[in-house]
Amino acid sequence: MSEFVKQSLGNLIQELKNDPAKAQVSFEATSVLEDGVCVKSTVRQFEFKFDEPEILGGKDEAPNPVEYVLASLGACQAIVYRALASLKGIQLDSVTVKTKGDLDLQGFLGLDSNIRPGYEKIVFETIIASNEPVEKLERLAQQVDAICPVLDIVSKPIPVEGKLTIQRVPELAG
Repeated sequence: MSEFVKQSLGNLIQELKNDPAKAQVSFEATSVLEDGVCVKSTVRQFEFKFDEPEILGGKDEAPNPVEYVLASLGACQAIVYRALASLKGIQLDSVTVKTKGDLDLQGFLGLDSNIRPGYEKIVFETIIASNEPVEKLERLAQQVDAICPVLDIVSKPIPVEGKLTIQRVPELAG
């Protein structure tokens, strides 16, 4: 599998060197509120659900958005480890990323405007099984952290623009 990753990324790198304009990509998601606080999101051909635990008004049928953020960070870190290790010929037997976020519900519930509604702190631990030299793995970890897109997104401010579109629903004729 690492050879496939290496070949795929090598081909992409060469293609982008030949035509840097192809490096600009966009990703899109659509999320639709369903019953209660359950949301169905669609990304490309994939559908997945969000919900909240019962204490937050949900049915606890799926992870909530902030849990997906943690999972996305862990998944991105693991993928970047595989990608870089494959390109550099570093053997990784396994990569596990444990993430934890601390959130004060007073911010989310609007009880205290001095408390942010999102995570106050996120920590992660990467557990690597490998017989490679420790120094090589530590360098790899620094490189992963430097280019992991989700780590970049959650650790540095980026511009976010929102727009509200209101659609009027025709009243039912009695």
